[in-house]
Amino acid sequence: MSNIIAIVGRPNVGKSTLFNRLTESRKAIVDESSGVTRDRQYGKSVWNGIDFSVIDTGGYAVNSEDIFEGEIRKQVMLAIEESDVILFVVDVENGITDMDEEVAAVLRRSSKKVFVAVNKVDNNKRILDSHEFYSLGLGEIYCISSMTGSGTGELLDAIVQEFPEKVENDMEENVPHFAIIGRPNVGKSSFINALTGVDGNIVTDIAGTTRDSIHTRYNKFGHDFYLVDTAGLRKRTKVKEDVEFYSTMRSIRAIEDSDVCVLILDATRGIEAQDVSIFHLIERNKKGVVILVNKWDLIEKDNASTNEFAKQIKERIAPFVDVPILFISALTKQRILKALEAAVEVYHNRSKKVKTSELNEVMLKAIESYPPPSIKGKFVKIKYVVQLPSQTPSFAFFANLPQYIKEPYRRYLENQIRDNFNFAGVPVQIYIRKK
Repeated sequence: MSNIIAIVGRPNVGKSTLFNRLTESRKAIVDESSGVTRDRQYGKSVWNGIDFSVIDTGGYAVNSEDIFEGEIRKQVMLAIEESDVILFVVDVENGITDMDEEVAAVLRRSSKKVFVAVNKVDNNKRILDSHEFYSLGLGEIYCISSMTGSGTGELLDAIVQEFPEKVENDMEENVPHFAIIGRPNVGKSSFINALTGVDGNIVTDIAGTTRDSIHTRYNKFGHDFYLVDTAGLRKRTKVKEDVEFYSTMRSIRAIEDSDVCVLILDATRGIEAQDVSIFHLIERNKKGVVILVNKWDLIEKDNASTNEFAKQIKERIAPFVDVPILFISALTKQRILKALEAAVEVYHNRSKKVKTSELNEVMLKAIESYPPPSIKGKFVKIKYVVQLPSQTPSFAFFANLPQYIKEPYRRYLENQIRDNFNFAGVPVQIYIRKK
């Protein structure tokens, strides 16, 4: 399981700026006016070689009098429930406010480890001012400036030491985990029921019925794996009630903890922006992926329909388009077993190792027939290629001038690997190293 840090605190203390710094992204909207972080943000980070996820629990009602009672209490409860460590951000400029007191009162009652980050501490006077935050009764305080990054290193050193030891779960490690992912109402539970022949999951037409991830051991037709059914991922702006936020969190965890994600789309709605962002989340986590277009029985079809539909999907998910796409109906069980076979194949592709001799024979020929373009009169020569001993397929090409090999040529190398060795459904990393 990936460790999760949740950032909590009242509006305008600099949570989003800190989130951006920890995840090295600019995803949160940062603005001076109160309550600007509408969306909850999710990002990945690494410190001292330890990977973790960061959640910024934004989503405040603007200018509501009753802002603490409703939203913030809910956010803090969520953070306590769903994260391993809580990062409580306060602001030295304003000192302790009533809202900080309220948040602290809720946090003191929880059993989770809480770190207090006093933000905007960028001179000695402010270091002295920060001491009043000890009175919140949450232990050590950490003075930081999320704008400049000062103090964040010491804070992260302390946080990663607190992460719970990874507990081995009861599930057998070498049995593949397939996560069933998709927006609400695309038919994830129906798909699992069609496979298992058991109505273990409640299937209704109300969005957001499946709250938790449910693990089902599947052992039929010569297959053996865990199916992980997740709640529908939905647009973050729609994640209003807390239960929905849980389900988004659990879907993210399910992606992180799976080997292959089965992304289900709704044929009647086509591929939507949120499907694309789920796909990129899977890709960013370097997981295998199979795309299933469900409810295909409801579509008026001619012979070109599947090709047309698959083409639209590939346009939206490019450049990683080497992905199995199957058209199914969970209701009529059409092509359900084919979908399973595709997921099993992607699982094997993800751990496939290509012999170095074979790799060089194929790839050096491909490089010879289309060498890297020369830059400023310098000729780039690639001498040798190896597959790295990583969990997911990664290849290192050794060249005399690696800095001159640009993105289009990397894509050419990746496509040659895909054309010659089957890595369908698996993100492939290409590294160019100095010979």
